[in-house]
Amino acid sequence: MAISISAVLLLLVLAVIFTRNGGLKVSHALVCLLLGFLLAGTDLAPTIHSGLTATADIVGGLRP
Repeated sequence: MAISISAVLLLLVLAVIFTRNGGLKVSHALVCLLLGFLLAGTDLAPTIHSGLTATADIVGGLRP
């Protein structure tokens, strides 16, 4: 568990640095992909899922 949390934090820091530097390259996208997979295996996965579902419901309910 401690190793996966460390990897998640490392990949999160790298993703933030990559997006602040400008363009998102293929290597940067791979880091973000790995971050997503590692986050899916943590205890935060249900919270992230419910947050995304709530956001999608709000956006889906908007009328132009």
